[in-house]
Amino acid sequence: MKAIAITAAAQANGNVDALQEIEIEKPVAHGHDLLVQVNAISVNPVDTKVRAGFNADTPRILGWDAVGVVADVGDGVTLFKPGDTVWYAGALTRPGSNSEYQLVDERIVALKPGSLDNAAAAALPLTAITAWEMLFDRLGVNENGNEGDVLLIVGAAGGVGSIMTQLARKLTKMTVIGTASRPASQQWVTDLGAHHVIDHSKLLTEELARIGIQHVTHVASLNNTEEHYQQLIEALIPQGKLALIDDPETLDARPLKAKSISLHWEFMFTRSMFETQDIIEQHRLLTRVASLIDDGVIKTTLGEHFGAINAENLRKAHRLLESHRAVGKIVLEGF
Repeated sequence: MKAIAITAAAQANGNVDALQEIEIEKPVAHGHDLLVQVNAISVNPVDTKVRAGFNADTPRILGWDAVGVVADVGDGVTLFKPGDTVWYAGALTRPGSNSEYQLVDERIVALKPGSLDNAAAAALPLTAITAWEMLFDRLGVNENGNEGDVLLIVGAAGGVGSIMTQLARKLTKMTVIGTASRPASQQWVTDLGAHHVIDHSKLLTEELARIGIQHVTHVASLNNTEEHYQQLIEALIPQGKLALIDDPETLDARPLKAKSISLHWEFMFTRSMFETQDIIEQHRLLTRVASLIDDGVIKTTLGEHFGAINAENLRKAHRLLESHRAVGKIVLEGF
């Protein structure tokens, strides 16, 4: 079968030329595995980070978001059958979705939203899981609750921010503030439902004051946490909550002490990586998100469709992501 992988011969110090088309054997499903024929994928920052840090002799197939059709099932599968159209974000420790067929654990998979085509659906799983877990599991926000609280989403125009903005606005009573630095991305965040949009290229505390907000109760920092860290501490109320997903070189937690601010990390691969007892929560979460989409509560965050799944288009997608100018998600479809 066809796949796009990082090969040792073409590694090229982690640049996009390391992505090469290869031929490999089709995998076989065992246990909880589904063998999925991949129809559409999206590209995430984690793809570029893994590619840039790759250093091994064995080819590495990237890609996590996927929509496809179940071709076969392992002997332990109970949730799906061949012919089901599914969506998922995969596992960091297994070969990815940049291939014609992929094995994925049924417990982190759900049926695709019926109202979306494959490309629009492929934009969502990884960011939806990350946003949901960060908002409800890490920050402890309650559905239909938190009236009077204020959520600041730093990097609201990106993939995770685009979903979190919708979830927070539609499923909670919080005031939602998103950050974006360009007119196009600011309009995107506004259209997704944020009550306010501020510019993270300026001092966040000054931008909050500009819109009449003195303090926030919750912060979801999705990028450049180091750059904004002191401002976020200043903006948070005593006993506020700060969550992040990016990878600061260092993060000194001591300045959080005076305000008793709690610090939370979100990493959506934790459940699959450690096969936690609640791993099936990602199946349930994606099933819920599919219902919210089909009911018209939230919408896809598809930004650009880059065409077929091949090495050239994947390189193009990686370059755009690394420019930090992507709005919404980049999707590829069909081999």
